[in-house]
Amino acid sequence: MTQGLDLDIREIMRRLPHRYPFLLVDRVTAYEPGKFLHAYKNVTYNEEFFQGHFPGRPVMPGVLIVEAMGQAGGILAYLSAGPERDGSVIYFMSMDKVKFRKPVIPGDRLDFKVELLRAGSKYWKLHGEAYVGDVRVVEGELTAALEVERA
Repeated sequence: MTQGLDLDIREIMRRLPHRYPFLLVDRVTAYEPGKFLHAYKNVTYNEEFFQGHFPGRPVMPGVLIVEAMGQAGGILAYLSAGPERDGSVIYFMSMDKVKFRKPVIPGDRLDFKVELLRAGSKYWKLHGEAYVGDVRVVEGELTAALEVERA
């Protein structure tokens, strides 16, 4: 088990193609290949989306919380796929049973818990939850696809 492993932003960027302003995972705090991943994002008022969502009452858009959860799942898929999949690109394919429970605001630390439900040669099914403190704010099932990048 690799619990307690810490991947910083440089290690995350080695595994995801996303970059500012769309990279939404700051750090991976633990994972076990083929099982689970824990990560987080520090939500700050400087995020561009807070300018319009909503002025005077900033709330992180739910779709971006799900995207961040999907990015955490993508990191898990990449780490679980093994070295033969290095260079793979991970695509977010679908989301099911998503529930939004509480708003996320500037100053929150958004913690992600992603569990692998099913891994195939190409498609991966995951269950994800996002928390602020001990409060679950979003949950859902996600599907990702891994493809080898073509030159």
